Amino acid sequence: MSNKVIGIEYNLTDAKTGDQLDTNLGQAPLEFITGKGQIIPGLEAKVETMAANESADVLVEPKDGYGEYNEEAVQVLPKEQFAGIELAEGMSLYGTGEQGETVQVLVKSFNDEEVTIDYNHPMAGKSLMFSVTILSLRDASEEEIQTGVVGGMAAMSGGCCGGGSSEAAPQSGGCGCN
Repeated sequence: MSNKVIGIEYNLTDAKTGDQLDTNLGQAPLEFITGKGQIIPGLEAKVETMAANESADVLVEPKDGYGEYNEEAVQVLPKEQFAGIELAEGMSLYGTGEQGETVQVLVKSFNDEEVTIDYNHPMAGKSLMFSVTILSLRDASEEEIQTGVVGGMAAMSGGCCGGGSSEAAPQSGGCGCN
């Protein structure tokens, strides 16, 4: 079911611990276009089968979410590479990858000589439980299909991960994008 615009409300918890990881309850819905890879595959596959106003609990295993945790994605670097940065354990840093893409790393630990960083997505290796409700469901417009942006290119000024309308984005808060 490609090229549908679906708006969802969700609460995300770690399926093993029950810890809340993310939510957009009480905020603007997370809107995406199916078939564009805009949300994790395990959630998209289930949501595509649902009807408007339907709710479900969706278990997404790591292989269909953010991938398995990769120990090789943890690196120890000299602290001088982080000059001018006030480091804290658990903080996220952003850099540029080999293909010019933005890369997020997590500071796992540091001392006077070295910094241990983790390139894994913060939810890698986790089984995720989404409690999701379909708030809206419609066919994507031709412009949305071409641009991959809900609401078309005019909505991009809204700053909401490419979702939502420019009117909704300013009060939406976080958009639920990761």
